[in-house]
Amino acid sequence: MVYISKKIDIPVWEKMNLTIEEAVAYSGIGENSIRDIVKQEVPFVLKIGNKKLIKRKKFEEWISDRYAI
Repeated sequence: MVYISKKIDIPVWEKMNLTIEEAVAYSGIGENSIRDIVKQEVPFVLKIGNKKLIKRKKFEEWISDRYAI
């Protein structure tokens, strides 16, 4: 049997979780800065094994509470 995987394209602003690259594009914050932030204990990081995803809504809230990053 051959399984054909269908990729579903969901707009970034509707996704629940973002990759680092998507978070960079979505927020306008540089990749190195986001990678440094993700290394800290922040409430918007979801760890799945070695992979780290960013919880979009909590990320937005976290950014709106900051005056500098």
